[in-house]
Amino acid sequence: MPRLTHDRTTWLAYAQLGLWGFFLYGFGPVVPLLRDEQSTSAAVAGLHSTAIAVGALLGGAIFAPLARRIGRAAAIWSGLAGVAVGVSAFGTLRPLPATLAAVAVIATAGMMVISGVAVVLTARHGPAAPAALTEANAACAGMGILAPLVIGASVDAGFGWRPVMAVQVGLIAALALIARLSRVRPPHGDSAAAAPAGPVVVTAPVAADPGPSSAVRLPAEPAGTGQLTSQVAAAVPAERAQVAPPVGANPGSPSRLPAEPAGTGKVGAGRLPRAYWIAWVLMSVTGSIEVCLSLWTADVLRTHAGMSAGGASAAVAAIVCGMFLGRLGGGRIALRWPPATLLLGALTVSFVGFAIFWLAPVGWLAVTGLVVLGLGNALHYPLAISIALAVAGPAADKAAGWASYSMGVGFGIAPVALGAVADGVGPHLAFLLLPGFIAAALMLTVRLSRALRIAAAVAGDDPVPARV
Repeated sequence: MPRLTHDRTTWLAYAQLGLWGFFLYGFGPVVPLLRDEQSTSAAVAGLHSTAIAVGALLGGAIFAPLARRIGRAAAIWSGLAGVAVGVSAFGTLRPLPATLAAVAVIATAGMMVISGVAVVLTARHGPAAPAALTEANAACAGMGILAPLVIGASVDAGFGWRPVMAVQVGLIAALALIARLSRVRPPHGDSAAAAPAGPVVVTAPVAADPGPSSAVRLPAEPAGTGQLTSQVAAAVPAERAQVAPPVGANPGSPSRLPAEPAGTGKVGAGRLPRAYWIAWVLMSVTGSIEVCLSLWTADVLRTHAGMSAGGASAAVAAIVCGMFLGRLGGGRIALRWPPATLLLGALTVSFVGFAIFWLAPVGWLAVTGLVVLGLGNALHYPLAISIALAVAGPAADKAAGWASYSMGVGFGIAPVALGAVADGVGPHLAFLLLPGFIAAALMLTVRLSRALRIAAAVAGDDPVPARV
């Protein structure tokens, strides 16, 4: 069984993704409140999700060349700085065009954080990458629990939601300061002046001296330790990657991809396999599930379960709480089960949770359903992105950038469609779109599992046992 090691670089990556989670999971409860404030329809308010989609597309396009130029870690810190700037604008500006523009800026920067953390953890932890990514997203969800609660308390106290945006900026500044003071150092031999094969260097953008002493460096995984699990790595055709068996492995076992050489921070090139694109579509569909729940759950709780505006906003934390618990435990489960098999189970749990939530006539039962729904949703993105990056091999940076486009599609279309339907039939009936998304995700997961087995056979490896 792969072993997940928690070093300071890993904890820093978890914290960076957690700060993005604070905004992401607080943004959903804000949209209905912003709609009331701006006196718009649900479909128009849903354009804020489209702004996230636009930003995700831009962030995905920017990440790979930026990572190549300044390093992955520097790209992550640049993203967090952009989030701070965008959140400041979002919390102070009131016209609809201004809030849409601010959200697009936040999403652009946030996608850089997501892509950077995913690639850093994948390169650093190799076969334990699915567990590391699941735990990172647990940290994201853990911070996300706080945001709806703080927003609900602020609204009930009469302060509104805008002061909470200042909390986000403060948290980013605090992490940058902690990162500088903790002096996360690269392995011996790395040089800040190294060319493309040099270390991944991050300069803390907030509360840090801009000089060389403020650099925070994230070392990459040593070469040869980043092998993939056999369920995924065996699916990568030999002609698309340099294949080498893991140390001490049975020569007859499926071949696995070695990690990128330590400290290169270079963006890999190469054609992305078919399994990657199935995972890409899967991320788009599961992203649609998550963003629709984030944006419109509070409306359903208000109109169908009879909760107050502040109570409904705070209750959205139930989804995130379930996601936190699911990712906390899912990190260890991911070390033992094939990602596709685990994803099928997670989607089934999501369906059960949705049924409880949608049928519940009272608040407490609806919230219970949201917790179950969150338990299932917890593993959707971590497992899909881990498969996508694994099959991408040395093109991991490129794959991470393209992955943001899948989230952009999901975030840009689904919430606006649901909002338009909700304007006609109400948010409760409109939510019946979600079981369709879950069913589509189940079918895509089955296809993905088949694609992995077929690719393994083409590569000449022993076929991966069918687990789904």
